[in-house]
Amino acid sequence: MDEPWTFAGESPSVASGGMVTLVDESSFTLSGRGGDIHPGTIQGLFVLDTRLLSRLEFSVEGVVPEPLAVAVEHPFAGTFVSRVRRPGAPERESPILVVRRRYVGSGMREDLTVRNHNPYDIRLHLRLRVDSDFADLFAVKEGRAKLEGEQGHRVAGSTLYLVHRGTEILREVAFTFGDEAVVQPEGAHWQVVVPAGGSWSSCLGVSLTLDGQALPARYVCGESVDEAMPMQRIQAWRRSVPLIQTTDPALQQAIDRSLEDLGSLRLFDSDDPRRVAVAAGAPWFMTVFGRDSLLTAYMSLIADPDLALGVLQTLARFQGSKVDPHTEEQPGRILHEMRFASATSPGLSGADIYYGTVDATPLFVVLLGELHQWGVADDVVDQLLPYADRALAWIEEYGDGDGDGFLEYERVTPKGLQNQGWKDSWDGVPFADGTQPRAPIALAEVQGYVYAAYLARAHLAEDAGDEATAGRYRDKATALRRRFNEAFWLPDKGWYAMALDAGKRPVDALGSNMGHCLWSGIIDEDKAAAVADLLLSPQMFSGWGIRTLAAGMASYDPMSYHCGSVWPHDNAIVVSGLIRYGFVEHAHTVIRGMLDAAAQTGGRLPELFSGIARDDIPVPVAYPASCSPQAWAAATPLQFVRLLLRLDPELPHGRVWLAPVLPPSVTDLIVSRIPIGTGLTIELGDAGTRISGLAPGLHLLDRPQPAGVALG
Repeated sequence: MDEPWTFAGESPSVASGGMVTLVDESSFTLSGRGGDIHPGTIQGLFVLDTRLLSRLEFSVEGVVPEPLAVAVEHPFAGTFVSRVRRPGAPERESPILVVRRRYVGSGMREDLTVRNHNPYDIRLHLRLRVDSDFADLFAVKEGRAKLEGEQGHRVAGSTLYLVHRGTEILREVAFTFGDEAVVQPEGAHWQVVVPAGGSWSSCLGVSLTLDGQALPARYVCGESVDEAMPMQRIQAWRRSVPLIQTTDPALQQAIDRSLEDLGSLRLFDSDDPRRVAVAAGAPWFMTVFGRDSLLTAYMSLIADPDLALGVLQTLARFQGSKVDPHTEEQPGRILHEMRFASATSPGLSGADIYYGTVDATPLFVVLLGELHQWGVADDVVDQLLPYADRALAWIEEYGDGDGDGFLEYERVTPKGLQNQGWKDSWDGVPFADGTQPRAPIALAEVQGYVYAAYLARAHLAEDAGDEATAGRYRDKATALRRRFNEAFWLPDKGWYAMALDAGKRPVDALGSNMGHCLWSGIIDEDKAAAVADLLLSPQMFSGWGIRTLAAGMASYDPMSYHCGSVWPHDNAIVVSGLIRYGFVEHAHTVIRGMLDAAAQTGGRLPELFSGIARDDIPVPVAYPASCSPQAWAAATPLQFVRLLLRLDPELPHGRVWLAPVLPPSVTDLIVSRIPIGTGLTIELGDAGTRISGLAPGLHLLDRPQPAGVALG
């Protein structure tokens, strides 16, 4: 079987048919709007990358209830409301109301209630059918799920146990139905009398045991859900993150949704619950991804720097230490993704790890440098600094195989990813004529990340009084910037190449990659205006956002994954670059387009959407296989807030740069509980700018941070 990271097809759609997603760390459910999980679909309850429920179907008198409403009160909790009319019931009889309250976390709990609004008792036969195919998450995603290994069952009182022995792990799923249930191998049924104006209730519990070790259930029937760990954690998150208020309804809605989604995508390592990382996105990527986690943490600094710290500590823990061609591990390399299908415990230490990414390693150093600017304790930086130095050593010892000074990638196993930047689909890095480059490939944005990593290491050394190291890395950054602008700039086209191929030929397609180069600061100032204008040209800007690939390129397809679609996180990074170089109006145009797109989907920005022009179709066209919620898309509105404020702390030097410029649609903006000092508040409105909560010893500079100081 191929490894999961080699899948190059389109993921199944989770947007059609009213699919409902509930998620808590590595557990999630996909179901219909009535709450049922239907066999033969991608629906299910998934825990540790394995489907534990492939069937969950409730019926009343043999009739499937009709969905009426769904309420997702918390990322991990939802209520499904349906109705059903009894076969042969009098015409005036009120339908039976079915209410299912579902809680997801290391399994699942479902409180099931049947209500009778008639003035007389009703006798009903209720049935709940369950099954598990124990399918691997990627087998479900790729449409090849089938039961493999040995499976058995047993009934003990009110509990049904389904047992699966695979090649490596013995899994046992327990379905607890309640004392009144008649339990059978296919589920349970009840003969009940629902009193006039009354109700009947039961509770289903679903839990997992791995090789004899039971995963502690987050929600237990009969216990208060308010005391459950996910509920406590999300409430604490809501109390701690910044309070943001604005007169722009689209911005307000996007921010509120962003904070909720980020709270739901956090991962708490059971080996060390104090350490928090972030999953890439639901439903298919509820796991640590190096690149995604680093960029999400960077864009979320204004909300929670501890998230960045947890991401760095987690990735440092699993940093490459040996050469392994199968996983593409190399000493110093930062991982690409973790998977848990073969794990025998919920801790991260049991994960399978793949390292085939070229950009996570420099981004690790970039985030450490930025977190240092936000005031993380010196001893914490000192603990992580050796991992940053090993990352920088990987860049030069393993990442530059031909010694030309550029970081490149080429998979070392045919089971690895063909493209190893963020546009990692097989066709994500095309020439303008549509042909595909030959590896090793040096991506433009990755050289920018390395440039930023060199500067970050120089700043860290300088603040530690190590002038020799600071000077060495500044020299490296200067030399890389010169080489980059010589090799990647295409004067005949007026833009930067997307990459260099194995023969050092510029991959000349026009794409969003060069916007990332603005963010890192590697672009020469005399070329920045041309780049900014091209990014906002009709070829690149759809009206909703900047496309990954320009219209007019041979590979352009607005409905593709990486060749003409619009990705919110990509736009957030490009906007960061536009602000860095002073192109404020360009940046505001992109932010407005993104917020207008978010307003069409309840404030939630998806992983990506189509690049079809806004003046062609007046709504953003969905990409059905898009993850939602997705971490770096969720972090995008928070980065926009920081960019509107032009807020850049430089706490080791006792200063905070603040130069807010609001677009016309945002007349007032109040951001409180910013995690700088004891909590900074910034109020913007007709009366100007008011600052409170600035810690003693911090100096406020009311101008943009100079481009060479830090990323910002």
